[in-house]
Amino acid sequence: QVQLVESGGGLVQAGGSLRLSCAASGSIIRINTMCWYRQAPGKQRELVATITSGSRTVYADFVKGRFTISRENAKNTVFLQMNSLKPEDTAVYYCNAEILGPVTGRFWGQGTQVTVSS
Repeated sequence: QVQLVESGGGLVQAGGSLRLSCAASGSIIRINTMCWYRQAPGKQRELVATITSGSRTVYADFVKGRFTISRENAKNTVFLQMNSLKPEDTAVYYCNAEILGPVTGRFWGQGTQVTVSS
């Protein structure tokens, strides 16, 4: 069974920084694309950033220049460095990964709360 566990969320003032981590564990042969999503209260879940197995990255316009996604393949971990945070970045952040193994598919973490105060 595959698990994704996020960490690093919390409360920060506007302009501050946080670094999220998401570690995958279980029966894993390979991890392809890893992503971060977020969902604010009353809103739909939205894609924040994507990183391929070759470390190619894509960002949503609303985080370009402020957030950086990276991964450490040896540890099956993806990171999201968030700088210059704004109150509108407040949301639950989820990681998502395409994992190949005895069970293949896209898996979600449980989410970590990020709250940015003004």
